[in-house]
Amino acid sequence: MSTIENLLRAYSRFVSIQWDRSLAGPQKVWFVIYEPSQERRLRRRIEEFAIETRNTGHNWHHIDLTNAFANWMAAHEYRDAYFRRPERITPALADFGDHVAHLLREALTAPDVDEDTVVAVSGIASLFGLTRTSSVIEAVNDHIRGRMLVFFPGQRDGSNYRILDARDGWNYHAVPIEATAGDGV
Repeated sequence: MSTIENLLRAYSRFVSIQWDRSLAGPQKVWFVIYEPSQERRLRRRIEEFAIETRNTGHNWHHIDLTNAFANWMAAHEYRDAYFRRPERITPALADFGDHVAHLLREALTAPDVDEDTVVAVSGIASLFGLTRTSSVIEAVNDHIRGRMLVFFPGQRDGSNYRILDARDGWNYHAVPIEATAGDGV
């Protein structure tokens, strides 16, 4: 059985457990953790995660952050100056982090999102080097109604998460969903 199939199986078990509605925001965050080399395979199968979610009676809302930077940059009034002198963009990247948090807050508070909705977030690898994923997630904790599922290409060691296996991680209390060798048996 493939890694993605094992992740789907683990997720299916997880999403079917009755949800505790009294949890705080950080406790409502789920990370589907996989090797960065599996990113394309996982993306092709995101709809299967949606199907598993709906099969348990929960709703699904997906947001893809892959193009967030390109869209933000295209709309930025100083984009031409940043293209001429890229080193000058560094101070503006704090605004980009705020922009991503705003996109997530909009998804988490959309009219079709309620306490029974999984808001799935893909494309967080595209934020790497531009803003800290940890800051963005922490900025939206209080807006999570149901659950926020983050497709996380990286590693976990206890409660320490490292995106793309490339930087120091951060300590976070998300619930990990991982494929294990026993999931296929």
